[in-house]
Amino acid sequence: MNSLHLENIQRVTRRQLFGSAGMGIGSVALASLFQRDATAARSTPPTKQASPGLPGLPHFEPKAKRVVMLWQGGGPSHVDLFDPKPELINRAGEDIPASVRGTTRLSTMSSGYAKWPVVSPIKPFQQYGQCGMEMSTMLPNIGSLADEICLVRSMHTEAVNHAPGVTFFLTGSQVPGRPSMGAWMSYGLGCETDDLPAFVVMTSSDKGKTCGQLFFDYYWGSGFLPTRFQGVKFRNTGEPVPYLANPAGVSREARRVLLDDLAAMNAKHLADYGDPEIDTRIAQYEMAYRMQASVPDLVDFSDEPRHVLDRYGPDVRTKGSFAYNCLIARRLLERGTRFVQLMHAGWDQHSNLYTQLEQQCKDTDAPTAALMQDLKERGLLADTLVAWGGEFGRTPFGQGDPANPKGRDHFGKAYSFLLAGGGARAGHVHGSTDDYAWNITADPVHIHDMQATIMHLVGIDHTKLTYRYQGRQFRLTDVHGHVVKGIIV
Repeated sequence: MNSLHLENIQRVTRRQLFGSAGMGIGSVALASLFQRDATAARSTPPTKQASPGLPGLPHFEPKAKRVVMLWQGGGPSHVDLFDPKPELINRAGEDIPASVRGTTRLSTMSSGYAKWPVVSPIKPFQQYGQCGMEMSTMLPNIGSLADEICLVRSMHTEAVNHAPGVTFFLTGSQVPGRPSMGAWMSYGLGCETDDLPAFVVMTSSDKGKTCGQLFFDYYWGSGFLPTRFQGVKFRNTGEPVPYLANPAGVSREARRVLLDDLAAMNAKHLADYGDPEIDTRIAQYEMAYRMQASVPDLVDFSDEPRHVLDRYGPDVRTKGSFAYNCLIARRLLERGTRFVQLMHAGWDQHSNLYTQLEQQCKDTDAPTAALMQDLKERGLLADTLVAWGGEFGRTPFGQGDPANPKGRDHFGKAYSFLLAGGGARAGHVHGSTDDYAWNITADPVHIHDMQATIMHLVGIDHTKLTYRYQGRQFRLTDVHGHVVKGIIV
């Protein structure tokens, strides 16, 4: 057997060792994490330190150091929650005129309708805060923080179905495969700590599972960026991150020795082949080791005051609930995680508008406000951007039997989105729509504009953070997007 053949056999065996050992400490669950110097990983015990981003970033002084995306999957109804229109009450049951509808693209569920009956908001609106911002009485806790909120009433998107709409907002394209917003930020800016991931995702759903929409991994994927930048999903049952615990009989010290030896072999493999995924593997192992200590502390609420737990609502101790995830989000943000993405399903009221929408508000209103209030009391809201919204809004006309409609269809021509903290203009309403909440009448904000603005608030020029792939430079906003100056301070 010649020496080359022997070396190839050794490399195959080594790859098998990488695979079997990696499953034990989280390579599957943790393929999102930071690049670390291979030499340091090989010989130096882990320490808590910042993981830097790209040279030259941020491009300018950021207003926000971190972002929490409170994604409301299914399409919250702007006409019921955020955009009061007296004409919808005055003209209830009447058809929305063709002159208003125009050629608006609708989903196939309602595009062929012969009648377009106006449906009034299901609950009253009221003014909140010193700014007098009008929101639904179904959101009293969020409303109580109106003076901290920037309410954008002029969002619009081309998407009319859920998966393309979510993908569009979070990745910049309706087609899967692009890096998500959190991945771009992790890639560009790094993280403030090495003990937790830069980008964490948690999912939840309404208790009745009425929405039926799935949350796909590509909503927090890294696309063509190195895989260490994809979001780390915390599970809502069992251990938050699988495979972190050491096998029975293996001490933490023994794990450290094993990791050092694995890192040395990985570094040699990296030198031989230059595959960046090997560097990612080294980072995964190191992050898994550190998270063995940091995650148990993260999910231990014993140090939280009773009044703080109470404000999140009765579900705060229920794993997988939106309330539980909101409190975990705050604990992640204060520990240095760059981007936290909470995805909550249940806003798709096609036939249960009069029952499910109010229940959805009850489940999410208090936790959302509690998170904002928590951040404010800890001095973190000023440099943490809170974003709240979904892929589109809901139709001003009713869906179903035109004589007795029970729901609203998807609607992307105009809808609402909320921002708070992190440089967003507080106590401000941006943009407006017509009397039917159908057409934007002032200050339109496209999906790409919102992406550009969020990136701007964290110190990134969206036109300059690019990655070369398949012969061209890609960015989150594709070739579009303008920073919306009116919604930032």
